[in-house]
Amino acid sequence: MTTALAFLLLLLFTPLAPLALAQIHQSQYHTDEQFHEELVVRPLAGDHVNTYFQFTTRWHYGNRNNLYHTQLTPRVIAEILQTYDVKELHIGLTQGLWRYETWGYPIVEATGGAELWAWFSSPNLTSEDVDKQWMRLANVFSGVLCASLNFVDNTNSIAPKHIFRPQFMHLGNQSQQFVRYATLPREIVCTENLTPWKKLLPCGSASGLATLLNSGYVHNTKYHSLGVKVRTLCDSSDPNNCIVELTQTANLVYDLKLLEQSSTDFSLRRLFGMGLNGYCELATSSNIYVQRNEQGERFQLVPPPQHELTSTIGGYTVLYGVYDMQQQFAGPGARLFNIAWVGAKGNSNREQTLPPPLYAHRYLLGNGQKRGRIATEVTNTHYEALPVVLMELVPWYVHAYLHTLRLRSKPQHLHECSGKMLEFKLLHYAPGKQRELPTHLEIGFVLPAQSSALITIEVDYLLLKWLEYPPDANHGHYIGAAVISSQLPIGRNYTALPLEGHLFKDSFNASRAAYMLTLRTEALIVSLPTPDFSMPYNVICLACTVVALAFGPIHSVATKLIIVERQTTMPRNLLRKLFHKLTNRAGKRSTDVGDQPLKRKPDGEAEEEEEVVKQQQPDQAESNQSCDKQAHM
Repeated sequence: MTTALAFLLLLLFTPLAPLALAQIHQSQYHTDEQFHEELVVRPLAGDHVNTYFQFTTRWHYGNRNNLYHTQLTPRVIAEILQTYDVKELHIGLTQGLWRYETWGYPIVEATGGAELWAWFSSPNLTSEDVDKQWMRLANVFSGVLCASLNFVDNTNSIAPKHIFRPQFMHLGNQSQQFVRYATLPREIVCTENLTPWKKLLPCGSASGLATLLNSGYVHNTKYHSLGVKVRTLCDSSDPNNCIVELTQTANLVYDLKLLEQSSTDFSLRRLFGMGLNGYCELATSSNIYVQRNEQGERFQLVPPPQHELTSTIGGYTVLYGVYDMQQQFAGPGARLFNIAWVGAKGNSNREQTLPPPLYAHRYLLGNGQKRGRIATEVTNTHYEALPVVLMELVPWYVHAYLHTLRLRSKPQHLHECSGKMLEFKLLHYAPGKQRELPTHLEIGFVLPAQSSALITIEVDYLLLKWLEYPPDANHGHYIGAAVISSQLPIGRNYTALPLEGHLFKDSFNASRAAYMLTLRTEALIVSLPTPDFSMPYNVICLACTVVALAFGPIHSVATKLIIVERQTTMPRNLLRKLFHKLTNRAGKRSTDVGDQPLKRKPDGEAEEEEEVVKQQQPDQAESNQSCDKQAHM
């Protein structure tokens, strides 16, 4: 058994055999370019639904000197391959976390944030040239996908040694191959990434399955991932037989409980907000695959599928219902096509999903902002031992110590690790350098059957310069997900495409001796020593307030001329204003009476009026004098 495990471990580290991909070149091409669109719908455990879109464009360009004249393949992709000597490229933009224990394995693996790796191959190509082309390649795709890939540089890039194997084929020369890998876990996936991604399709978002990718429904999912994969396939025996293969994927997971409906029934219109209005006229094939067994057994499809397919992989059988969109829209009359999943009423039974053979979790140990430990726990639920390769990319602001690396095992039913140490079959360590290089760690070991392995390494958290902190410094700093690779002897929960295939239907009945598996763990957030950025803010606000209050009066005194003006006779007090108006009206009446001609009256009455007027005049004079004094006071 030990010899067999060592042999499997050796196969894991060897490059891909050319014979597996050489079968692709034996196919006959009706045209130079072909486009295929596929949709896979799989009900998952916990009232979740997985929808996987795959759009594949293949261009049989032969031995052309340039790749500028294309029809279905985007020209920017062809130019990048030729300009930067790229033979294989993978880009993933993901939001959310894939739950391996309940959902099984995805068709395409991805980690949270942005992930990018590429293979370079060309005669006379050196490592320094690859580093320059790697930066330029990231900057170009930063504009193509409207993502922050321009932040990829030497501080977050590594050259993996064993974890990745090439999936391309080149001509039979002695060109050296280089690989570069980088991850940006802080990247947020939004509408501005989905729109340019859809523009790379031959039909865009005007027709075909891409019309279902509405941004309002895509970004409200529990998990969504956009992927771009490009590779070149050249027959070593025939230089005129070369292919450029572009695969665009969109992997979504919907939570039926969030759709605001009482039952778990759903449909395409419910998931994407609209039905399907047709297929892409430039597509060679347009198919929808619906899983009928496992979690799909409790649903009835309306309308029923046109035909069904059975796929057996590694002893496990999966039943798919197939809808051919070209056949569905062959008749006259345009109409929307919708598929409904209707569950039996009163049937609340849920089939228990077995955990996958291999899964992993990652977390931090320790307390404080000075030091801690990174722990990765890998669990093997299979009855045989499995070879495992783990790769860690630790950023430069977290200093890892190799002498503290520990690998311990524990039985699956225990919660504490035992003192049994596992042997390293492979160890590659490249120490990081502050503000220049990250720490690169790759280890290989054999994980015993039905047990878990705990990998721990102690780290120190560095103090950054105040300009190196992000705007949300107290949110924390990210450590990218770890990448784990293995070979599975069984195909349980395994849905990945074979290396020699390019369509989802190529995975049907694709049994083999071992199944290549790559999975990602969770990303970590560390709390580095962070200064109190609110204190400078408070000091700045207080200083500016004091300066503003002092500057105003000083500026007024220094620049304005003080002129003393005599105050008007009109008082400002309300009572005094009323008194002033009343006295003025009384004075006006008296003057009006004096101006009018007096009528002839008797002598007695005339004398009495003269005495009254004489008495009023002194009183009015005294009131005017008092008002003038009050106005001047």
